[in-house]
Amino acid sequence: MSEPDGHSSVTAADSAASARRGLLLVLSSPSGAGKTTIARGVLAGTSGFAVSISATTRQPRQGEQDGVDYHFVDDGAFDRLLAEGELLEHAVVFGNRYGTPRTPVETALAAGRDMLFDVDWQGAQQLRASAGADLVSVFILPPSYEELRRRLSARGQDTAAVVTARMAKAAAEMRHWHEYDYVVINQDAGRAIAEVTAVVTAERLRRSRRTGLPAFVDALCGAPPQGAQRD
Repeated sequence: MSEPDGHSSVTAADSAASARRGLLLVLSSPSGAGKTTIARGVLAGTSGFAVSISATTRQPRQGEQDGVDYHFVDDGAFDRLLAEGELLEHAVVFGNRYGTPRTPVETALAAGRDMLFDVDWQGAQQLRASAGADLVSVFILPPSYEELRRRLSARGQDTAAVVTARMAKAAAEMRHWHEYDYVVINQDAGRAIAEVTAVVTAERLRRSRRTGLPAFVDALCGAPPQGAQRD
């Protein structure tokens, strides 16, 4: 009699046990706190993320492709998406409308793929209302008031008055830190990326997301598949 193929059984078990629903990771921070750098670092170092393509009413810029960079739509089409509940979140930025189509996100989550959103606290509130338990939110804080001002001033793009206005806006945004699941203080970008990555790793193991666990545990306990009968 041949020996059981242990490798095959382990592989099948791993596949069943690792089946899960994806998560929707939201990163928010005031301008200058490093949210974009952290988002790029997490995406570069973590597999399993799908890319969300936003819909927008603005005109394509040179080199941008419809369906690749954005879904470019007119105001009428955007209104229809809103009326049909097809946008998870939406906002107006410099007179142009942006929104996240619901169907591609739900398809990705059902397939076990994760999505990352770099949005402000208002966008996070909309996503929380739309996504429910699929949402995992992280607020990024600067290490100090002085460091945030230094980072904003170091860009060299704004006058002192504009930097002061941005600092006031940042203070208002940071008041919403308590609405988030996790808070990361970004003193060092590498460490902050590692901390957000640790959040992703832990949330992927959350019992409620592990859709393959019930069948896997039944098999471990010797229970027959659902609907089957023992002899």
